[in-house]
Amino acid sequence: MAGKDTTDKKNRKTDIPALICLALAAVIFIIASRALSPAKDVGTGAEDYIEYEFATVETVLSDTCETDPSSDGAYRGEQLIIAKVLTGQYRGLSVQAYNFVSPLYGVPVAEGDRVCLGINTYSDGSVRATVYEYARWRPLLVCLALFVLSCVLVGGRTGARSLIGLAVTFLCLFSILLPGLLRGADTVLLTFAVCSFISAVCMIILSGFSFKSLAAFLGTVSGMSFAMIFAAVAQRIARINGLRAAEAEPLLQLRQSGTPIGLKGLLTAGIMIASLGAVMDVAMSIASALDEIHSVDPQRNSKDLFRSGMNIGRDMVGTMTNTLILAYFGSSFVLVIYLYTLGLSLAQLSSSAYLAAEMISSLSGSIGVILSVPLTAAISSFLYGSAKK
Repeated sequence: MAGKDTTDKKNRKTDIPALICLALAAVIFIIASRALSPAKDVGTGAEDYIEYEFATVETVLSDTCETDPSSDGAYRGEQLIIAKVLTGQYRGLSVQAYNFVSPLYGVPVAEGDRVCLGINTYSDGSVRATVYEYARWRPLLVCLALFVLSCVLVGGRTGARSLIGLAVTFLCLFSILLPGLLRGADTVLLTFAVCSFISAVCMIILSGFSFKSLAAFLGTVSGMSFAMIFAAVAQRIARINGLRAAEAEPLLQLRQSGTPIGLKGLLTAGIMIASLGAVMDVAMSIASALDEIHSVDPQRNSKDLFRSGMNIGRDMVGTMTNTLILAYFGSSFVLVIYLYTLGLSLAQLSSSAYLAAEMISSLSGSIGVILSVPLTAAISSFLYGSAKK
């Protein structure tokens, strides 16, 4: 009973700071979303424009889709369908739409399927619709519900807090970071600021205002800073930047059309975002372990606490570094297979801009994880040592 009372008391202590933090985050989201949200283009009939709306397939008028043995059984062909629009200005209207299918995009649809239509409205008033993609939000919602249920059942109150932190993370990325980048904000600085804010909010939600959350936050920011610096130096030495990323071509076209997005810093920004979760994990684990050691033996000095933190951290570095490198390898697995089939040597493969960018990303993220161990251990031992004095 005593242990349960202590846990409940600790949870109540972190509830108030978490609510305060969430309220401040909500205010920042509202202000940022209003300041950064781009103006929406409204079709007036004076020019062509496109909208993406959900629809239900009513009838398949024609279907030439067939399996392609050379593409591992994927479909190829086209369909002509009648679909009833469910959202937008054409809601309730049944329109003809073409569905173009190939091994690289599109899937055959049947009556009753939900799809996302690209509806082109032309200046002369005519409308043309094509199937953009199969509507996947319902199955994804089921997967998300299972994920939430798993977090709550296994993690309990802490799992629920982590879900709140995850929601804050997505709000930060989609309400602040992406709109800010599209309005021409400095790519690296804005990404660093948003990642730091995410780290602060998540740590406070999990642990309230405490030495543990402060040490974890400072360790995360420090590790992320070194990852950013290492990435910038490595890119300069290797003569590579965000423009050489595999997905940069559409953004380059967007830049040429007038959107002031900074492209050269996208590789560094992506590294910070990709490594943030791992760095936060390591920093919180070290800070939490030292907080527990300090609570059991408050007389331990800073040197002993630092040594304990390093001993704990060394066991984490190997697995976390391996995790990061494998994550980056998996994200570019298709590209790696293609490059491997070219029969190039390892030195020649490393000269590929795409592969070099992935290597820099994985190494920079690993550097951030590795350095967050001694940094968090040093910060935690200093804070608890100062508190003892």
